[in-house]
Amino acid sequence: MTSHPHLFRRRHMTSPPLLLGQQHPLINQLAERILSTWDAHLDLEPFELPDDLGYIEGRLEGERLAIENRCYQTPQFRKLHLELARIGSMLDILHCVMFPRPEYDLPIFGCDLVGARGHISAAIADLSPLQTERPDAYATQLEPWLTRHAEFTERRDLPAWGTIFSPFCLFVRPTNEAEEHLFLEMTVDYLNLHCQQARSQTRVPADLATHLLDRQRHYCTQQQQNDKTRRVLEKAFGVEWAERYMSTVLFDLPVPVPAPAG
Repeated sequence: MTSHPHLFRRRHMTSPPLLLGQQHPLINQLAERILSTWDAHLDLEPFELPDDLGYIEGRLEGERLAIENRCYQTPQFRKLHLELARIGSMLDILHCVMFPRPEYDLPIFGCDLVGARGHISAAIADLSPLQTERPDAYATQLEPWLTRHAEFTERRDLPAWGTIFSPFCLFVRPTNEAEEHLFLEMTVDYLNLHCQQARSQTRVPADLATHLLDRQRHYCTQQQQNDKTRRVLEKAFGVEWAERYMSTVLFDLPVPVPAPAG
């Protein structure tokens, strides 16, 4: 396993990371690839979470529930978030979102893996566009990859709130190791493309930044409707804590774009 010591630093944890390498092999592999890709392409700086939300433990139906969060920021991204979670030996989860700063015209990269009793039951990856008035700048490069979606045996339907996702959203249930590997490689392809595009971007005018900010808030509001995630958190930690975690760690609303000086 490749190590990234500077990525694993945590100011508010006295113990080393506990979950990386302890979950379903696909989750372990994707987490490593995400961290190494960020490290290779982006200028990472710490993103401080509240002291009590970097690493969390609780109980759910008698099983230990552990959640580990790693967050960073870059000149182009206000927040890079990788969450790993485990419920006993029943459930393994990976959640990743890259929130761009509204001054940059970039989509939102997101991916999730859910492993239940040794099998991946859900795997999703997307570059969700925030601009809707013009064709997505990524479309030309992503269009040829759509043929690879057909190589998966079981495609899954998006939830009702999933109108934020793009036509290139990959949402599947891998049925064997070959499909798991294909999902891994496609997700990393999406991620590499996104990081490369981000480094070439320049700041947009203030009016467009305000529009992108509004769209990002809409994205976060829609994601907060994920009832499955909310129910698990509420059952383990209570309603108030679940709301705080959903709105502070998972899908925090970005602050308004500063007004131009003068």
